[in-house]
Amino acid sequence: MSRLSEDRISHLAHLILDGLWKDDLADFPNEGRALAETKRILHEFFGREERLDETVRKKIQSLSRAVPQGSREWDVLYRKYLEEELKKHRT
Repeated sequence: MSRLSEDRISHLAHLILDGLWKDDLADFPNEGRALAETKRILHEFFGREERLDETVRKKIQSLSRAVPQGSREWDVLYRKYLEEELKKHRT
């Protein structure tokens, strides 16, 4: 489930399709289908991002010592673990 509302996803999908059309990068024979597919992809993207965020936060919380969120150490660990997770999912 995405943190973005359905209205926000719909708005983003419309902006993407409008941009592609205005810049003459794509033509959509079936605009309804193109919009639905764009929304699906946005949901998938933001859902993946949220799952990665949750995994990284759990890794930090599972450390033997507490690392306060917002601290420099927490930020460094977050970036490090996020990169590790992204590499796992790219292969």
